[in-house]
Amino acid sequence: MSVDKAELCGSLLTWLQTFQVPYPCASPQDLNSGLAIARVLNQIDSSWFNEAWLKGISEDPGPNWRLKISKLEKILQSLVEYWQDVLGHPVLEQHLPDVSLIGEFSDPSELGKLLQLVLGCAISCEKKQEHIQRIMTLEESVQHVVMEAIQELMTKDIPDTPSPETYGNFDTQSRRYYFLSEEAEEGDELQQHCLDLERQLMLLSEEKQSLVQENAALREQMGRPEVEGAPGLTTKKLLLLQSQLEQLQEENFRLESSREDERLHCMELEREVTELQQRNQALTSLAQEAQALKDEMDELRQSSERAGQLEATLNSCRQRLGELRELRRQVRQLEERNAGHAERTRQLEDELRRAGSLRAQLETQRRQVQELQGQWQEEAMKAEKWLFECQNLEEKYESVTKEKERLLTERDSLREANEELRCAQLQPRGLTQTDPLPDPTPSGLENLAAEILPAELRETLLRLQLENKRLCQQEAADRERQEELQRHLEEANRARHGLETQHRLNQQQLLELRAQVEDLQKALQEQGGKTEDPILLKRKLEEHLQKLHEADLELQRKREYIEELEPPTDSNTARRIEELQDNLQKKDADLRAMEERYRRYVDKARKVIQTLEPKQQLPVRAPLELQALKTQLRERDVRIRHLEMDFEKSRSQREQEEKLLISAWYSMGMALDHWSGEERAPAHAQSFLAQQRLATNARRGPPGRLTSLSLRPADKH
Repeated sequence: MSVDKAELCGSLLTWLQTFQVPYPCASPQDLNSGLAIARVLNQIDSSWFNEAWLKGISEDPGPNWRLKISKLEKILQSLVEYWQDVLGHPVLEQHLPDVSLIGEFSDPSELGKLLQLVLGCAISCEKKQEHIQRIMTLEESVQHVVMEAIQELMTKDIPDTPSPETYGNFDTQSRRYYFLSEEAEEGDELQQHCLDLERQLMLLSEEKQSLVQENAALREQMGRPEVEGAPGLTTKKLLLLQSQLEQLQEENFRLESSREDERLHCMELEREVTELQQRNQALTSLAQEAQALKDEMDELRQSSERAGQLEATLNSCRQRLGELRELRRQVRQLEERNAGHAERTRQLEDELRRAGSLRAQLETQRRQVQELQGQWQEEAMKAEKWLFECQNLEEKYESVTKEKERLLTERDSLREANEELRCAQLQPRGLTQTDPLPDPTPSGLENLAAEILPAELRETLLRLQLENKRLCQQEAADRERQEELQRHLEEANRARHGLETQHRLNQQQLLELRAQVEDLQKALQEQGGKTEDPILLKRKLEEHLQKLHEADLELQRKREYIEELEPPTDSNTARRIEELQDNLQKKDADLRAMEERYRRYVDKARKVIQTLEPKQQLPVRAPLELQALKTQLRERDVRIRHLEMDFEKSRSQREQEEKLLISAWYSMGMALDHWSGEERAPAHAQSFLAQQRLATNARRGPPGRLTSLSLRPADKH
């Protein structure tokens, strides 16, 4: 199969790029000078393509295509000599590239042939494993093309197989000897020896054929005019080939003589094999007769053993006959008893049919009761939700009413403070000013009061105004934060209320289940000897466990949400936590008592089931399942106790947080009131009467708003 040389050129260019050479190898134009190919050959086999050879090619020819062709001819000549002398394979004419097309036009097809010879050197040199591993690192398509090129090169380099006349009759004799010596053990060594001789003969014939072809090529080359500049090299090569030919002819003569000796030895061995086969046939006939006698002895032995077995069987049949009479009598008794049991079975089937209809009605009523209970729980949840919303609205209404009253009181106090402040501003004016025509309007009074104030007092008023603005902004921020905390508190209260409602419903459901267990126990006791299916009780327990598991998951989610809303506790709540822990311990004791009662109920139910089915052995797994159910119930109770403890802790933390917020707001208000009173009433600037008035104003209203009202005339001025 021939490979497209243009496609082969592209793949081999990719392969050449794996070598570390100082010249580019990306396109055919980069290789038309031969420098990169020479460097690659030096890396492949540095002993043949040595540094001295590399120096003769390392000069850059530039754009001169004749120098490029000369260098490519040197590279091709070295490649052909390497193939013939080192690898021992002549290069066929169809694999020799036209270097003139490569040097002048950078022909990809001819360059592909040249690179194919380089590839053959790489995979046949001493470092072939390294180069094969390098080929395996390429892409799959490139590997495929390279492998096809190697196969084409190898298949066409192998010479044609010699004709059968070259072997003479040795092949036929060796095959005949192989089939004759197949049965004898001594023939294996002879067969292997013949195969080795045949293989050596084939190799020698191949070498002889290649030498004949090479000799013909050399004679043809000698007939043509010698290439200028290389007559001495051709003469040396011819002498070397003649000496090799003489050595090979001597070796061929020696092998021919050894072949004749082996042929005589083979004939002797054939005669021995024939004698051994005749002897083997005689021994085989004797062995067959002995085997026939042995088979007859085995048959007689088996017959005697069978006779003994038949006698024993006859005795056992006599015994079984007596047993059969006894069994027939027992069968008649069992048939009579079976008829009575069949009648009893029909009666029980009738009772079971009636019980099945009653059980279906009971299941229907139970499902209806469960649906009604679910609806009742939903309505109860809605009622609790609306009740909680109503309480929140009432609390908001009360807080709004209180805020309204506080604002009305603050408005009245601010009005009084404004009037007193105006009086205080008009008194100094009446004492110091003697203008007979004052402005009777309020704006004139305000401007006049602002003008008669001293500079120090105006600065103080301006500073107080700025401080008032800052306090107002801080109050607004605190109010927003308080609203946000209030909103979080309402959400936490709503979640807490939902958890309490869910817990109360779970308790009610637990009580209902206990009542159902008691009712079931009473019904079972009333029925007495009637059978009852224990699957019903097991189903109830599974439904109860499923509901408890869902309730635990809901409580866990709500507890995580409450923990996100809650702030960390401080050391002041330790006493309250201890009290709550005592309460929780009491509740734990109550829950343990309830659990003990529930366990007693379950044990009683199990005993009743066992008494109702005395003949049916319960499987071993039933107590294990009951034990697993008990374990799950205990784990559920423990989780409920933990959730209740966490809920009580969170509630106490919220109460402490509310108290701390109220006390902090009150302390901050008192501190700001006191600080603003001291700032606004310096002792050296006002009289005793003015100080008393300022103290009265501070007690009546907030300092921030009073300061803003007192500074309005100054702002207008």
